[in-house]
Amino acid sequence: MASPSRLLLAYVGDDFTGSTDALEFLGRAGLKAALFLEPPSPETLRRYEGLQAIGVAGLTRSLPPGPMEAALRPAFHALAALGPAHVHYKVCSTFDSSPAVGSIGRAIEVGREVFQSQSVPLLVAAPALGRYCLFGHLFARMGIGSTGEIYRLDRHPSMSRHPVTPADESDLRLHLGRQTALRVGLVDLLAVAGTVDQVRAQRDAVVAAGAEVVLYDAFDAGHLARIGAVLDGDREAGATRFSVGSSGIEMALGQAWTSAGIARPVHDWPDPGTCQPLLVVSGSCSPVTAGQIDQALAAGFACVAVDVVAAAEGWDNASEAQTMLAALREGRSVVVHTSRGEVARGIAAAESARLGARLGRLAKMAVESAGVRRVLLAGGDSSSQAARALGLESMEMIAPLAPGAPLCRARAPGSPVDGLEVNFKGGQVGAADYFDAVRRGKL
Repeated sequence: MASPSRLLLAYVGDDFTGSTDALEFLGRAGLKAALFLEPPSPETLRRYEGLQAIGVAGLTRSLPPGPMEAALRPAFHALAALGPAHVHYKVCSTFDSSPAVGSIGRAIEVGREVFQSQSVPLLVAAPALGRYCLFGHLFARMGIGSTGEIYRLDRHPSMSRHPVTPADESDLRLHLGRQTALRVGLVDLLAVAGTVDQVRAQRDAVVAAGAEVVLYDAFDAGHLARIGAVLDGDREAGATRFSVGSSGIEMALGQAWTSAGIARPVHDWPDPGTCQPLLVVSGSCSPVTAGQIDQALAAGFACVAVDVVAAAEGWDNASEAQTMLAALREGRSVVVHTSRGEVARGIAAAESARLGARLGRLAKMAVESAGVRRVLLAGGDSSSQAARALGLESMEMIAPLAPGAPLCRARAPGSPVDGLEVNFKGGQVGAADYFDAVRRGKL
């Protein structure tokens, strides 16, 4: 198998669960990859032998455009300095964004400037996650890793009612058009169902017509393979190609690297086994997660409800920690949650950060005081803050669980958290028995 002399890919995720999603598909493609909480320096990377790809878990999905740009610009420059073949801004496969919060348009503008890109590829479809793009419109299955029904995004029972960025438009060209003045072109389903040359020809045609962002349709692995061949075919010696999208980017490029002999897909993974007790920390408002909480409580998990108002205002409720630790020390798995499907009162970004940090502090207490060795964090925005409060430096995948939510091992040198097994899942991920399956280490 050929060995690259440079990083194949570096990505910035817009939240933590989405970042582990991309990490999984790099791992499945056979690449040695690590996910960091901050852009790593060359000196840090030297401690990670043989890396072919890296990620940085950001939290821009919850930020307004100005703070987004302030976070992304130095991150993109830091990754550019590492000289990877590709840099990817990884977004949620349901395109969670608006002009005011998590603006993907602003992220594209910043990346396009930093990497001096004439046009930016945009691939949101991720068939393995139940995400499909047809003639520019995004469709999503209800529940990743489930058999839920597929809905057009603006009619999706959960995403159309998202508490921060409700989806009221399924045409991604129109959705993105609210966030940027950049012109968006489409490589449609008819082209991606053809040959690599047809995909490339339509891409070239829409760019020649003035497209500054090129959206790709896709609904199966064959479509991704052809798109990946085009994206990786653009790679030039010494240059870095910037793209935006879901983990469909990693899926597409992974197939291109397999064809080129650079990567060999991994199909057999070690069994991580059962870990008792499991701590679940959930900041998700998703009805999918609510169903998982109900199922876990029926299976004997203890329940700790966090006082959302107090936590958002920066107050730690000692009784929450005491109840959690008492159950864990008895050997019971525990679910700590802020919601069971209901949407709490609207809270500002700063309050949301404090809420996520509270969840992370509770998880750290569980590791330090009750010896917990496996933690599941549910919810995109809250998990980004919780991971930072846990004190993680990086994570590497050790086994797949549900699509887009691998089991990982954390690095945190000098901390009791070092070596912790962690699973980050978005609100839509997993079947009803997901929490107990993570406890057992298999679905």
